Amino acid sequence: GVSRFARCLQQQALSTAMSGQLVFDEYGRPFIVIRDQETKGRLKGLEAHKAHIMAAKAVAQTLRTSLGPKGLDKLMVSADGDVTITNDGATILGRMDVQHEIAKLMVQLSKSQDDEIGDGTTGVVVLAGALLEQAEQLLDRGLHPIRVADGYEMAARIAMKRLDEISESYPVDLNNTEPLTRVAMTTLGSKIVNRCHRQFAEMAVNAVLAVADMKTRDVNFELIKVDGKVGGKLEESQLVRGVVIDKDMSHPQMPKSLDDVKLAILTCPFEPPKPKTAHKLDVSNAEDYRKLREYEQKTFTDMVAQVKATGANLVICQWGFDDEANHLLLANDLPAVRWVGGPEIELIAIATGGRIVPRFQELTAEKLGKAGRVRELQFGTTKDRMLVIEECHNSKAVTIFIRGSNKMIIEEAKRSVHDAICVIRNLVRDNRVVYGGGAAELACSLAVHEEADKVSSLEQYAMRAFADALETIPMALAENSGLHPIKTMTSVKSRQVLEKNPYLGIDCLEKGTNDMKVQNVLETLIGKKQQITLATQLVKMILKIDDVRAPDERVMG
Repeated sequence: GVSRFARCLQQQALSTAMSGQLVFDEYGRPFIVIRDQETKGRLKGLEAHKAHIMAAKAVAQTLRTSLGPKGLDKLMVSADGDVTITNDGATILGRMDVQHEIAKLMVQLSKSQDDEIGDGTTGVVVLAGALLEQAEQLLDRGLHPIRVADGYEMAARIAMKRLDEISESYPVDLNNTEPLTRVAMTTLGSKIVNRCHRQFAEMAVNAVLAVADMKTRDVNFELIKVDGKVGGKLEESQLVRGVVIDKDMSHPQMPKSLDDVKLAILTCPFEPPKPKTAHKLDVSNAEDYRKLREYEQKTFTDMVAQVKATGANLVICQWGFDDEANHLLLANDLPAVRWVGGPEIELIAIATGGRIVPRFQELTAEKLGKAGRVRELQFGTTKDRMLVIEECHNSKAVTIFIRGSNKMIIEEAKRSVHDAICVIRNLVRDNRVVYGGGAAELACSLAVHEEADKVSSLEQYAMRAFADALETIPMALAENSGLHPIKTMTSVKSRQVLEKNPYLGIDCLEKGTNDMKVQNVLETLIGKKQQITLATQLVKMILKIDDVRAPDERVMG
């Protein structure tokens, strides 16, 4: 018996060696002395829950005012002075300098919604904050956190079932894009680009449908490039069925527009030969120097002739070439573009159906890319130029080209277009939609309330709390639109029950009807389901934490 007790103590001592020291008092009772005890803080039980809920609520409160078409933007300044103005939940949280560990979980929640769905990043955080706020009241009343978490899980299942019931299939038809444009317009409604609402929605729809594979119901995002140039107004943005690169012809006298182009895409140096190693070349007289120069010129002229022999009439080069090479290219009528980046080279290769040539000797006619037209765009008085490669052999590569008065507007427009593209991609994958404006949340809330009355165990309190939390979204929408939040929400809720119409939501834009079907406010079903699932999972995880040990100032902060 004694040896077993000794072995137990030994194991205990080993396990505590990392975090502290095992000591015995005068009666032989073991206790642990924690290393650096005075610098550590500890929260446990209800105190820990309260601290976590407070941190999560603070994050959710920040985003609450950004929800909906009348939501406000946030301006963030980074440590090195970069300014970001945005309405996108994931971007706001990503740029916030969050210290609290639970607040960091909220940031990750928003990011996972952005990665998976691309839209609804603000709503998911606001919902998680509301669920925790409701949980706090239940914990104060003495409910066990696990019972609350289980109740939330049951309620989430009922909400999912209700979403399936009220969802509608939506046509994804290449010949009739109007329905898809309406969904994209809902996504863009809360963004800075909403004054060119329809134009941006159509650009996003056409871009996705151009690259979508309808057989596998998938969209390759790498084929959609979103580019921007400062200057001009948002209305001048356009969808280019091809590739736009921020480069110009290497020589100002080269032609500005080429038709029926065959491109040689080179990732090897394209210039007179230069020794690669550290070298010393002695030229003792003018004759030797002239011979060296002639050799270099002849070699490069041969290289140009070799390119032209394959039928190429434009060279896209990853590396640069010097002025002499540039002059020789002009003299030999071979337009060229230099310093084109790796991702752009790949996109050009995909679009034109060409092969990237890593070694000059391997260049053949079969490896050339084909494009109907290559032209140079010039902007305003700034001498800024860009190349557009259009009518490509593989028309599946497209570029959304955004103009705007300043860098911040262009960056925000890029984020907005990304959200719209993601939503259309989700519809291509699963074409079911639910109606927005808080209509889906209210319908789920009513369904959960109804089911909670049939549950006899303690979980019914958590289910009702879940239903109340769902009502936060329509209330926030009403509040941000300048309406009376509780009055507006309760009147819509009572109408949903009386008229048995799950499509009634908050009339944020004051169009005179609460029917979201008439207003064409649509959201994807998978996006809404993901919001509820992710928020519930995170809240369950936070509710299960009851003890925190960290450096003192971290716990207290």
